[in-house]
Amino acid sequence: MCTMQVETVFVLFCICLMGVAGRSAHQRGHKLETYKQSRSRRQTSRMDGGTHSKSERPILKRSSDMTKSPMTKSEQLLRIDDHDFTMRPAFGGPPIPVGVDVQVESLDTISEVDMDFTMTLYLRHYWKDERLSFPSTNNQSMTFDSRLAKKIWVPDMFFVHSKRSFIHDTTTDNVMLRVHPDGNVLYSLRVTVTAMCNMDLSRFPLDTQTCSLEIESYAYTDDDLMLYWKKGNESLNTDERISLSQFLIQKFHTTTKLAFYSSTGWYNRLYIHFTLRRHVFFFLLQTYFPATLMVMLSWVSFWIDRRAVPARVPLGITTVLTMSTIITGVNASMPRVSYIKAVDIYLWVSFVFVFLSVIEYAAVNYLSTVQERKERKLRERLPCTCGIGNPDDMTCDPQISGYTTMDVNSTGNYGTAGNYGMPENGGRQERMLAQVVLGDPQLTAQVKRPGYVNIWIDTHAIDKYSRVLFPGSYALFNIIYWSIYS
Repeated sequence: MCTMQVETVFVLFCICLMGVAGRSAHQRGHKLETYKQSRSRRQTSRMDGGTHSKSERPILKRSSDMTKSPMTKSEQLLRIDDHDFTMRPAFGGPPIPVGVDVQVESLDTISEVDMDFTMTLYLRHYWKDERLSFPSTNNQSMTFDSRLAKKIWVPDMFFVHSKRSFIHDTTTDNVMLRVHPDGNVLYSLRVTVTAMCNMDLSRFPLDTQTCSLEIESYAYTDDDLMLYWKKGNESLNTDERISLSQFLIQKFHTTTKLAFYSSTGWYNRLYIHFTLRRHVFFFLLQTYFPATLMVMLSWVSFWIDRRAVPARVPLGITTVLTMSTIITGVNASMPRVSYIKAVDIYLWVSFVFVFLSVIEYAAVNYLSTVQERKERKLRERLPCTCGIGNPDDMTCDPQISGYTTMDVNSTGNYGTAGNYGMPENGGRQERMLAQVVLGDPQLTAQVKRPGYVNIWIDTHAIDKYSRVLFPGSYALFNIIYWSIYS
């Protein structure tokens, strides 16, 4: 009985506590609601007061622009899904005009070996596609990146005769698409292209080259797409800081032509021409001056004694090998063309001059050997050697040898008829004049006739003539060469 009373009291106590907690929560909720309503009324009062204080000035509300609305997608605004952008604009009608302009950023390399050049440029296309028109009150255009450009129609331009080309993608694809409300579109790319350049190297390195970059639509003929320079020659702009190590850029200009393919038809083709003049100073230092110095060095042998074989032969061999090295080095950096270049003419003529200087000494040495042999044979035949070994020793009997006195003018300023040796003027011309009257019938039969026997071999005169002929001929060659190729 007591236990039942305790349980009853405990249940009543719990019911009382729950009732008290419910009333407290209701009171707190009522107070929070009252606070919110009071705050709302204060804000409304403040706004009404501000409106009444400025009742004399009308409130200007900015009209909504769909292009600025974050809830509007670009695909929905341009109605991408409502049109088939695999077809060109105005398909079936007249050809769509596509204007082009180019900003040349850099002209990177010119290669004579590969016959090509590398250029980085901004390629911009302009056309109108009414399918992309959109309503707009304030915003003049919308700019997108490459993601939207993949969903609409764009011109399919390519570079004719290009070897390599790519669109830059750092940090993202360098593609810009700008759409105007009336449907005019600007499509810009940053491209690096390596294209072929047919060079005429017949005047290398004193040449001027003209290279061309050709732009054309790949699929659309002139019946579907009319490609043109947007502003004529002003459509091509270049950076003033463009410079090349070996070339001077003289001018850029543009042209437009039609290209015909037998299987597909006629296409509009745009040309970017640029003229380059080669800097010749590098080749003067590396090729022309060394070759000229080698030729001049080969002339030193003309002033060296002909009997100094160890001095003259290595000098000639060294100059020939050096010229061969210069020719090989120049041709290693050049394409293997089938015609003669200007530098080849200069180097090979210089090589011929060096080679002839070696041949000149060979001729001098050979003639000197022949002279010595004849001199020994003549000494062996003479019955008397008076005046041969020593011109002052004239002790022979005139009845045996038959020497007589001769006129000085007829013997070339020599003394007596038997004077076989050096001339009176100092003796460096190395002439040999022997005039002998043979009295012995046996010697007369060997010589085949009586009288005078003349032996006149002036080997030193070849060196003297070479000292003048070689420099003079080479100077004349340089005058003709530079007058033609300059």
